Amino acid sequence: MDDAALYAGIDVGTSGIRLWLGDRAGFCVERHGEAWPAGRMPADPAVWWEALRRLLSSLAPRNRRRLAALAIDGTSGTVLLATPEARAVSPAQAYDMPAPAQFLRRIEADAPEVTAARGSGSGLGRGLALLEGLAEPSSVRLATQADWLAACLLGRLAATDENNALKLGYDPVERCWPRWILSCGLPSACLLPAVPPGAPLGGVTATVAAELGIPPDCLVAAGTTDSIAGFLATGAGQVGDAVTSLGTTLAVKLVSPRPVFSPEHGVYSHRLGRHYLVGGASNTGGGVLAGYFSRSEVDHLSQQLDPGRPTELDYYPLRRPGERFPWNAPELQPRLEPRPTDPVRFLQGMLEAMARIEADAYHRLVQLGAPQPASVLTVGGGARNEAWRQIRQRILGIPVHNLATVEPAYGAARLAMQADKKRPASADGPQ
Repeated sequence: MDDAALYAGIDVGTSGIRLWLGDRAGFCVERHGEAWPAGRMPADPAVWWEALRRLLSSLAPRNRRRLAALAIDGTSGTVLLATPEARAVSPAQAYDMPAPAQFLRRIEADAPEVTAARGSGSGLGRGLALLEGLAEPSSVRLATQADWLAACLLGRLAATDENNALKLGYDPVERCWPRWILSCGLPSACLLPAVPPGAPLGGVTATVAAELGIPPDCLVAAGTTDSIAGFLATGAGQVGDAVTSLGTTLAVKLVSPRPVFSPEHGVYSHRLGRHYLVGGASNTGGGVLAGYFSRSEVDHLSQQLDPGRPTELDYYPLRRPGERFPWNAPELQPRLEPRPTDPVRFLQGMLEAMARIEADAYHRLVQLGAPQPASVLTVGGGARNEAWRQIRQRILGIPVHNLATVEPAYGAARLAMQADKKRPASADGPQ
């Protein structure tokens, strides 16, 4: 591809779907997005696909013709069943739906303590629930959100990426599917090959190319999870680099020279080249705020906060019972009482509580063997809030920097650029 080539990243999140289009230098040419109906990711995968089609169709025709490669990031642990030809045969089980206890017990009978397939966030547990009672389980594949959307472009389920595969039981150290997964009742045929994020998967189908007006040699790259895409968008990658994503949920990532696993604390490690990306995701975050304040109210009230004066309110903000990280506590109850009459004080109390959870998260990672972060970069919607940054910096005790213009969709686009560099002579399948 020449210098005119463009790259797209698609971020499929809890609240909506977003597309970033730009060149290899990181210059953004177009960005588009739309919110999910009712503000919540739908369980019907067809709705995801139609939204993705609309975003690609909304690109200017001249830019669509220059599209060299694209990659998709999706919510970690969201799974569905599909045929090898990419036809969805089940609704999606979302990342924040606790995996049924009977399937978790089946996993825990044989799985090692260090696998991310344990605990209420288990994508494997959700997959086993979807397979229960299926007449021919070997005829379908267990796919993540990013896997399936890429398959819709490719016309087949080609592979999963090592990051999304983690909560399905993939071993990122040995880089393989371990044998214990089969003893859980999951047929080996259900597992897709796992490849590194950014690996070339193949070209879009002729039908997709014609319908959307994109080149038939447009390359589809293996994607990643939404929080890792946010990390990649910052350009971080050295040991000790730390990134907090303040979106619907709060996720922290820290580059470590060694893997760290602690399922009882919701801690796991992804591959990141020669290093590991250690972290986890809490159920607190912007989704809780949205239950009490509109975005404009948060922006307005934040101007009146006093970051240097703590409220002393003892909150644990959750939308519903259950926490994943820094504790695996499925029964943990939300705590947002007493509620002051002053909305400014109430908002500040919630933001302080989320900052304490973030501080506990990094403390947990260091306690378990990850390096101490020297500073924290921030992405996501919360990175626009300067008062919250000051609160977080006070509570974390290290410099905190907001990167308000950095978005996960750009991190996915960087994977597309990486794939284009590795473009095979024939884009017929994963390399």
